[in-house]
Amino acid sequence: MILIIGAAGKTGRAVIQNLRAKKEPIRAFVHHPGQVSQLKATGVLEVVVGDLNDVASLSRAAQDVRAIYHIPPNVAPHEVSIGKVVIRVARAANVEQFVYHSVLHPQINAMPHHWKKLLVEELLIGSGLNYTILQPAVYMQNILSQWDNIVIDGIYSIPYARDTQLSFVDLEDVAQVAARVLSEPGHQGATYELVGTPPLSQIELSEILTRHLDRTVEVKVIPLEIWERTAQDSGLGNYQVSTLIKMFEYYQNHGFAGNPKVLTGLLGRQPNSILNFLSRIGNGRQNGH
Repeated sequence: MILIIGAAGKTGRAVIQNLRAKKEPIRAFVHHPGQVSQLKATGVLEVVVGDLNDVASLSRAAQDVRAIYHIPPNVAPHEVSIGKVVIRVARAANVEQFVYHSVLHPQINAMPHHWKKLLVEELLIGSGLNYTILQPAVYMQNILSQWDNIVIDGIYSIPYARDTQLSFVDLEDVAQVAARVLSEPGHQGATYELVGTPPLSQIELSEILTRHLDRTVEVKVIPLEIWERTAQDSGLGNYQVSTLIKMFEYYQNHGFAGNPKVLTGLLGRQPNSILNFLSRIGNGRQNGH
């Protein structure tokens, strides 16, 4: 049995799909009772509802599992304390393998949510558990959050400069690696950078979108103060807003670049390009969540 913590998000669902293809039995840990039926429909055997800060519910979820895949909440202010609890529970349950879903370049202190992941990595390395750390780049799937604007209006909006260079990765490639790491031996003690593309400017990305859609897609730069106001109006918390602004500032000043060689070796093929990804989702409207 494999426990997926954070199973209801897009990463958890993708990992579950790939593990189900390998006939691995899965237990899911989620926060909201309303997510249970959705996960059961994907073939998950068991779903435990609980809180990531609650040792009792996590211990119940970790009982008799072989491995844990820990996907922390996105931009969580308490990620380090959550990591401490999950690692403690994994040790008490004597799990054979612990896989942590981290991020590319967690050592960047200028991005607080990255730095928190580095601190959890440090805890995991010193825990005595057999661990594997996965460090994905920016998801290609993030583009889908504004897919209607891209397809209908031909506008791709970003809160940093057009020449900002980012490396991307297809979540499907990340999920395939996660399923492989969880289902085969030999990955203990490894930290894998999961990067699908060389760094691309946002102008290059808009050109790829233009070729795929056969219509002009232009990059629109949104001033940070306007992005901040929109994010606050949407209900995003103060920590999330301030942290993401720091991330955007880092992107603009330094880019966010990686190398696809590690992912190529793990997949045994070239990682999906952005064109591969776009071809898979087609030209219709897609749900990016």
